[in-house]
Amino acid sequence: MTTGERRPRVAAVQMVSTPRVADNLAAAGRLVAEAAAQGATLVALPEYFPIMGLTDADKVAAREADGRGPIQDWLAETAARHGVWLIGGSLPLVADDPAKMRNASVVCGPDGRRVARYDKIHLFGFEQGAERYDESATIEAGREPVAFDAPFGRVGLSICYDLRFPELYRRLGEPDLIVVPAAFTETTGRAHWEILLRARAVENQCYVLAVGQGGRHENGRETHGNSMLVDPWGTIVDRKLKGPGVVIGDFDRELIAQTRASLPALRHRIFK
Repeated sequence: MTTGERRPRVAAVQMVSTPRVADNLAAAGRLVAEAAAQGATLVALPEYFPIMGLTDADKVAAREADGRGPIQDWLAETAARHGVWLIGGSLPLVADDPAKMRNASVVCGPDGRRVARYDKIHLFGFEQGAERYDESATIEAGREPVAFDAPFGRVGLSICYDLRFPELYRRLGEPDLIVVPAAFTETTGRAHWEILLRARAVENQCYVLAVGQGGRHENGRETHGNSMLVDPWGTIVDRKLKGPGVVIGDFDRELIAQTRASLPALRHRIFK
C-alpha cells in the first residue's frame, strides 16, 4: 500500500429479520447502502437475513433453486448497484432431500456475479429447559469448506455454529478475513460469542467480521446480535450490541503481516 492510499473497509449489517422476505430485503438494502456510503468495500449480511420465519418450516418453504430466485437476484443487483463484495450471510436453497433446505452463504462480486457459495456444515443442536433447537430436522449439512480471493485478501466463509469448530478454519489455509454471519441465541451468545470470535481471530492471526441477527423476532426468538470486527491481535475494532445497524472498520494488510511476523504461530504449528 502506497503512502496516502486508503485501506479497504469491511462492514457487517446487523438486522432483526421478520417472516416477510420483501420487508427484510428492503431493510437490508437500506443498510447496505449506508455501509457503501461509508466507504465499505465488502459488506456482509447475517444468517437468515431474508427470512426469520414463525416456524422452521417457513424457511424451508422460502428456499430457492441454486442460482435463481428473488433473493439471489437481489444480492446480485445490490452488489452491482453499490460496487461492493456482498456476502449474503445465509439464505435457504434447495437440498437433495426434498423435505429439507441448505443454509447457504452466497457471495456476489462488485459486478454482481456470484463468486462463491458455502453451505453450513455444522448444524446447531441445543436443549436447556424449554429452549430447544435441532437444525438437522430441516437442514441438510454442507460438506466442503469455502474461501474466495478478493483484491484485498483471502476471505473464509462460515455460518453461526461453525464458529465452535476451529478445525474448519484450519482447512481454509491462512485467510486474511473470516466472515461469520449468525443468528446466535441470546443464551449461548451471552456466554460464548465474543470469546469464540476473538479466539478465531487470534489463532488464525486474521480479521474476523461477525454479523448477527440482534433482537427480539416475531417468532419469539431473541438473537444475541453483538456484531463486531475483530483484528488479528484480538482487539475489537467496532461493534453493535442490539438492533439494526452497521459495524465498519478498515482492513489493514500490514497489521496482518506484522502480527504473523512478530508472533509466527502459524509457522510453529506441529499438527496441520
